[in-house]
Amino acid sequence: MTSSTPAAASEPIPRSRNGLILIVYTAAIFTSALLLFSVQPLFTKMVLPRLGGSPAVWSVAMVFFQSLLLGGYAYAHYLMRLQSRTIPVVVHLLLLVVAFYGLPLSIAGGWGTPPSSGYPFWLLGLFAVSIGLPFFALAANNPLLQAWFVRTGHPDGHDPYFLYASSNIGSFLALLCYPLLLEPMLSLRTQNLVWTAGYALLILLILGCGWLLLQSPGVTLRDEADATPAPPPTWAVRARWIFLAAVPSGLLIAVTAHISTDVAAAPLLWVLPLSLYLLTWVLVFQSRPLLPHKWMLALQPLAIAGVLILLAYGGEQNLLLTLGGHQLCFFIIAMACHGELARTRPAASHLTGFYVALSFGGMVGGLFAGLVAPYTFSWIAEYPILLALAALCRPPAAEPLPRWTRWYWPVLAVVAVALLAPSLNGGTLFDWLETHRVVVIGDVALLATFAALVLRANRWKVFATVALGLVLLRVYPYEDGRVDTVRSFFGVHKIVVTPNGQYHVLMHGTTIHGAQKVLNDDGSPVTGRPEPISYYHQDGGIGQGISAIRARKGAPLRVAVIGLGSGTLTCAAAPGESWRFFEIDQSMVDTARDPKYFTFVKTCAPDLAPVMGDARLTFAQEPDGLYDLIIVDAYSSDAIPIHLATQEAMAIYKAKLSPQGAVLMHVSNRHLELASVVVGIADANALKSWVYSEDSGRDAEYIFSTSVVVSARQDADVGSIASSDKWALTAPDKTQRVWTDDYSNVLGAVWRRLRDGEQ
Repeated sequence: MTSSTPAAASEPIPRSRNGLILIVYTAAIFTSALLLFSVQPLFTKMVLPRLGGSPAVWSVAMVFFQSLLLGGYAYAHYLMRLQSRTIPVVVHLLLLVVAFYGLPLSIAGGWGTPPSSGYPFWLLGLFAVSIGLPFFALAANNPLLQAWFVRTGHPDGHDPYFLYASSNIGSFLALLCYPLLLEPMLSLRTQNLVWTAGYALLILLILGCGWLLLQSPGVTLRDEADATPAPPPTWAVRARWIFLAAVPSGLLIAVTAHISTDVAAAPLLWVLPLSLYLLTWVLVFQSRPLLPHKWMLALQPLAIAGVLILLAYGGEQNLLLTLGGHQLCFFIIAMACHGELARTRPAASHLTGFYVALSFGGMVGGLFAGLVAPYTFSWIAEYPILLALAALCRPPAAEPLPRWTRWYWPVLAVVAVALLAPSLNGGTLFDWLETHRVVVIGDVALLATFAALVLRANRWKVFATVALGLVLLRVYPYEDGRVDTVRSFFGVHKIVVTPNGQYHVLMHGTTIHGAQKVLNDDGSPVTGRPEPISYYHQDGGIGQGISAIRARKGAPLRVAVIGLGSGTLTCAAAPGESWRFFEIDQSMVDTARDPKYFTFVKTCAPDLAPVMGDARLTFAQEPDGLYDLIIVDAYSSDAIPIHLATQEAMAIYKAKLSPQGAVLMHVSNRHLELASVVVGIADANALKSWVYSEDSGRDAEYIFSTSVVVSARQDADVGSIASSDKWALTAPDKTQRVWTDDYSNVLGAVWRRLRDGEQ
């Protein structure tokens, strides 16, 4: 090969061949990204039923995918340091073919049962052994194929970053197609086979890319506009790339956690910010960006200020405005960060090293927001932290600032003392600031914008001003009453004490999961056995179901409850009965046991010893034929653990029932219609189902309407429910596919709720 001859001096390449090169390379990069992004939900969904459907599986999976993406980029970087064009082609094709022999995707033998400890590390090992090789090969394709494209001598090879847009379009389409098309239409097995066929097609496309490379004139990875190699980027520049990639990557997870926890826990909501995140990569690496970078830099301080005001304003006052506002601001901030990456990208000779820095930054941001923050903070603190760091993503000031701007630091210090000092002493000024918190924090946000756009202050001054506004958010919270937060790997729980102190309310996201009345209307303490309220009041579906099964048996019940919450159902037990609780989240157990929050457990089950772990795994180990009643009440906010609502899961419940036992599933949900799902999985197990759905009309008293499905073998097994006009014996909808471990359709449940409205 001609190792030092630039493309311009090489043998001319016919225009038709240039077109073919562009088409084949674009198709290969697009297909690779499509497969890369679709394998993540596909394989993780395969794993859930066997290993438990806890959020830990999803979070650990994301750590694995981001880490292996970094490994693939590093492999591509070192492979392309070789001067030979043949060796990288042969090595990578061999890797792809070897990985293909492990398809279709499956869980590796010997990894079927998780250990009692070290679960995250064991899960990382499972992913590595099962899909590590094909994912690693896919992860390397984007930088590797771009580097090959440069060496083909194509006229656009001097700046091949436009191909990154093709990669992200593939990722974007995979993200949208999975929940909208693949999941509703195809079983996991069929998805797996389609994915395997796509992988085979990709091998052929990459073979074509390699052939076109080897048939092209020799061109090295260098700055094609100049025969002199471009100088390597400094370590400071590399660190800047890592930081610019880490902030929006972490912010993606943080904004998703915030809108899912504090705004609306709608299903598939994570698709929206992730789609915007991928769209920013598509836009900034276009040859002629649709949104100029200078516009995004000008809008970025306004976006940061907008998030500050939205956080001060609160969550649900205007749902569409709040959801749209957070995501629009996130889009602008990510565009500014990624635009800086595109602006400072190196010459093509350092392309693969640039992508290594990007992937490392993405992994760092994901690790911080996805794994470190849940164990470090009791609330979604990573969102404001990353928002402040976004101010540091601005480029340095281009020209000397006026001398009078030096007064900014002392002025900011005076403002900070004036606003924060009242929080230490309380009093009239504190009350005024708390009442007018939106105006005060909004003014600080506008000050940050003024500093950035008018004063052209350096990024540290903007950062400090934003940080002051974020501190004020914690000092002057928007919630009425007192709020304590408890955070675990499974989410953020709030314990809200209402302003008059009459109720303690457990919330996960925006959904109430339990409440206790602690003061009477006259302000005196409630004494005696706590009354089950919220969804569990005696006149509601759950209360009626328990009473009917108890009356039918005429003797003490043996009950299994999947999900503890605030511990309300411990007080639904009658003397002499055996109630066994199954819970995945230790923080929920600690909260339910703490009498300063709730006294259900202390009063009604002081010796409570719940079975810890994912119920799909732990409950399967219970003796068959043991329980008279199984209550499934394990939803987190408005998300649903799909693996607990499949035909296979119902088969486990049925096996654990006594000969006349019943399964009661709580399916109240604002966003999904789940009653028909339960009826379908029950019918698939030869069980009849009765549906209860009635509006209590007393939500103001923390007594809520409920939707409940009771399933049993015979009419007689459910006692008075079979003849009650409040319970409807419901046949399965034969046009609706039964949910299994191999198939589920969340989007269909969303559509049925929208179509039918609130029940």
